[in-house]
Amino acid sequence: MKDYSIVRIGNEYVVQAGEKSVLKTSSRRMAARLINDAAELLEQQPVVPETDAPSISCDLSDISDAPEVP
Repeated sequence: MKDYSIVRIGNEYVVQAGEKSVLKTSSRRMAARLINDAAELLEQQPVVPETDAPSISCDLSDISDAPEVP
């Protein structure tokens, strides 16, 4: 993560990504750790679903009264 900052406001620390505040915590150390964890997650490769994985789409071929799709 390149564009973030941790700003102290009163007794709390606010993590900002660009111009947006995205997280509030009472510990600067916790804010830094969460930013590090988020950066590691963003660097990971996405999981490719297996071909046998269940689908949330509807299979209209099983429905005899289904309207035809143009």
